[in-house]
Amino acid sequence: MAGHSQFKNIMHRKGAQDARRSRMFSKLAREITVAAKLGLPDPNFNPRLRAAVLAARDVNMPKDNIDRAIKKSQGGDAETYEEVRYEGYGPGGVAIIAEALTDNRNRTASEVRSIFTKYGGNLGATGSVAHMFSRVGQVIYPLTAGSADDVLEAAIEAGADDCLSSPDGHEIVSSVEEFAAVRDALETRFGAPEAARLVWKPMVTAPIGEGEAETLLKLIDLLDDNEDVQSVYANFDVAEDILAKLSA
Repeated sequence: MAGHSQFKNIMHRKGAQDARRSRMFSKLAREITVAAKLGLPDPNFNPRLRAAVLAARDVNMPKDNIDRAIKKSQGGDAETYEEVRYEGYGPGGVAIIAEALTDNRNRTASEVRSIFTKYGGNLGATGSVAHMFSRVGQVIYPLTAGSADDVLEAAIEAGADDCLSSPDGHEIVSSVEEFAAVRDALETRFGAPEAARLVWKPMVTAPIGEGEAETLLKLIDLLDDNEDVQSVYANFDVAEDILAKLSA
């Protein structure tokens, strides 16, 4: 399974689940505030804010939390966050990109570097692994949205570059420039998507075994747990049976 991590790691203890849920809401609220501050506070006229609100709704973030995050962006005391991208290599030569929103660049860089080092990775310079990924728009729909042929036809008409249907759902990929138009056209046809965002999609993958996968997943989990890190992408490829064993 080729993978990236986006707030979707498996947790088994309720306490850990609650803590992760709280962190996830905090990260989503930060993204909503930043998006609203950079543009208009209305999701209908701010594509980035709209995507952030969709992501929040997808994980059942309360409407009050969403409204509060938008309102916070309009206050004079709203925090100023800087967007930073960290790149490096994990176990098995796996390329990793971590995107962060931070109010203290030095603190976040130190914490991210420490996580890479702890699990046998190396944090590199900006651009050191980005060339192994494509920056694309991604729209996700459940299988119930329509047949593979219907979704493919709609995606092509909307200007998407690719559409992949699998048992997990429909994944529509577009260029960054066409992302908003593709998302809006598909939403008109099929309703709100499960997710719509800009992502780093691996162009090549690095096959890894069980030992490397176990260490790599710990590294990714720890990055995900960092309060400043918004999303993590990695180009690993691990067998489904190994992934199932490590998730058990």
